[in-house]
Amino acid sequence: MNATKSASCSPTTVSESASTISPLALRHAIRSGKHRGTTTGYASGYLQGNLAILPASHADEFLKFCVKNPKSCPLIGMSEPGSPYIPELGTDLDIRTDLPGYRVFRGTIDFESVSDLTAVWRDDLVTFVLGCSFSFEAAITRSGVPLRHMDANRNVPMYVTNIATTPAGRFHGPLVVSMRSFKPSDAIRAILYSDRYRLAHGAPVHIGDPASIGISDLMKPDFGDEPVVNEGDIPVFWACGVTPQMAIRNVLPDLAITHEPGLMLVTDVLAEAAEFSLQTKTA
Repeated sequence: MNATKSASCSPTTVSESASTISPLALRHAIRSGKHRGTTTGYASGYLQGNLAILPASHADEFLKFCVKNPKSCPLIGMSEPGSPYIPELGTDLDIRTDLPGYRVFRGTIDFESVSDLTAVWRDDLVTFVLGCSFSFEAAITRSGVPLRHMDANRNVPMYVTNIATTPAGRFHGPLVVSMRSFKPSDAIRAILYSDRYRLAHGAPVHIGDPASIGISDLMKPDFGDEPVVNEGDIPVFWACGVTPQMAIRNVLPDLAITHEPGLMLVTDVLAEAAEFSLQTKTA
């Protein structure tokens, strides 16, 4: 599988700096075509989401897949059939236009990359929005820990592993992980901060040797950009919301839509507030 590169982007692609732009302003920039790159580092502190859109006939099975695989598929929003809106995730938020890039599958593993879903939208489509690790990156950087892919203006690298997800009906496949490398002392801090964000995949699933989870070459990710790894760094791997794409490829309904890796839906939901709400409900 070849690495999928996303266009690089910098704070100059929008009128405000990347971290301080509001989610609504960023969605408008995406909708108008002014922003087409990764959303990492943008709208700091707000939940970002991976996307999976399926016909209603497959929705119940996919929902069960999410429930059985909460690390890789933490569900933060779900639409009514045919609706491109999920009001609880944002004001003036349109699933069809507000991500920088989409993948459209039509019954095969091949896909078409598009920037707008209006032409392919159907009345039976159900949207699932799943938490993204970009949401805890702000907490890590606020603590003074650098994220090398952000400093290099790159998309985070992502890899298909030899770890199997828990099947649900027809949905099954390998776990995909995102990787961030740190010096040892920073790795500990990054792990502790990410553990607070269960809706954004929470704590890592693996630390250290990539080969032990089936990654043969760290410098050749399956998705995203080539990593920046400094001498002495420890690679840290988090469950990734690209995982559902692998499961969807094993089912192949007549129409399925996902996000382009690294190009997320940015919501109006504050990440810390959402996590506090979750902890209150589960306490």
